[in-house]
Amino acid sequence: MTSPEDSARHRGAGQAPVPMVHLVDDEAAVRDALAFLLRSHGLAARAYASGPELLAALEAGPLRGCILLDVRMEPMSGLQLHDELVARGVTLPVIFLSGHGDIPMAVDALHKGALDFVEKPFSDESLVQRLERALKLEAAHASARTDREREAARLAALTEREHEVMLRVAAGRLNKVIADELHISVRTVEVHRARVFAKLGVRSAAEVASLLARLNVG
Repeated sequence: MTSPEDSARHRGAGQAPVPMVHLVDDEAAVRDALAFLLRSHGLAARAYASGPELLAALEAGPLRGCILLDVRMEPMSGLQLHDELVARGVTLPVIFLSGHGDIPMAVDALHKGALDFVEKPFSDESLVQRLERALKLEAAHASARTDREREAARLAALTEREHEVMLRVAAGRLNKVIADELHISVRTVEVHRARVFAKLGVRSAAEVASLLARLNVG
């Protein structure tokens, strides 16, 4: 039977990455135990023996889901790996597994954007719940990102004139005012306005303004 990590490793070109827990620990016994725990709770998981191994997977293509990092690893610590992930702009939620003495370091990682840390020894149920929350958070972010990409594509489909009309409609200008500013007829403004609404999938000037705000278009 093919495991979730094998499916992720061998997915074909063009297929979307599978959301899963990407767990990184340099101890094979710990990796195996964590992977078994997660899969027994219905969570897809892929294990990595080191930070460089995870980075290599990221270089091979985008990953979905969340990352579970042990603080103390070789040759790259979890904290060093997290710094590298931040430097590369990786936005997957990160949860640290830390021993008692690692808590100050883990707290520092939270300030750098990590989502959470779990202190050893940990409750299986607590760890699973936190990972489920991280996966839901990443799924919501991915959905919002997809929506923005679709909206950006619709915006890019506008002609130059439609774009000019759109900006003025979003600013609340009346058709007559727009016509005067662009030196075109009111009827032409109405046609362009209707096309803008159709292409963007909106029904009002307020929705146009809201879309532009989401895309940071001024």
